[in-house]
Amino acid sequence: MLSKRKKEALGKYDVEKLYSIDEACNVLKEITSSTKFDESIDLSIRLGVDPKKPNQMIRGVVSLPHGTGKDVKVLVICESDKSSAAEEVGADFVGLDDYLDKIKSGWLDFDVLITTPSCMPKIGILGRFLGPRGLMPNPKSGTVTNDVVKAVKDVKSGKIDFKVDKFGIIHASFGKVSFSKDKMAENLKELLQTILKLKPNTLKGVYVRSVAISSTMSPGIKIDPNKI
Repeated sequence: MLSKRKKEALGKYDVEKLYSIDEACNVLKEITSSTKFDESIDLSIRLGVDPKKPNQMIRGVVSLPHGTGKDVKVLVICESDKSSAAEEVGADFVGLDDYLDKIKSGWLDFDVLITTPSCMPKIGILGRFLGPRGLMPNPKSGTVTNDVVKAVKDVKSGKIDFKVDKFGIIHASFGKVSFSKDKMAENLKELLQTILKLKPNTLKGVYVRSVAISSTMSPGIKIDPNKI
């Protein structure tokens, strides 16, 4: 059964229409104008890839021009000589064995884990805690690096990582409903262009099958794949 709010939202646009990016952001802004909290805005893009094939596992990072609008909690696990620098640039938690023990006890009150290559063996054994929640650091996403200062700055300024799931879909947040329509569109365009650049050279057939955006509580708004 549809809620009153959802019925009102569905009455403000054509659910079957394929919109351009700018049009879709305009619609999203309109149907979320009366929200009671600052909802996240999300992209769902279905790709014509087979994630089981290593060369079609789409994964990447992007720095959103206007950030995510979210206060990202960053945990840095590193050697003591890098701790102070990580704290100075805004890392919320910095340490080594003490935080490894906390994670083993079930503590996961952070959004991104950044570490150095030399600490990865210790973190690797925590895969059953970190993996299912998407918190395992990875060199490809820039979260396993000796330059923890740059990694913290990137994450705090709006850098996000994404990857295709087993169904060939990428889900990623690209802002908040409080963003202006222009900021929404610019963040979304940057994210989509990054995904397009990752198209495998060996892929046969359609790469982008469907695109939609929504807020935490709103219905989806379809975007024309030919207009991205």
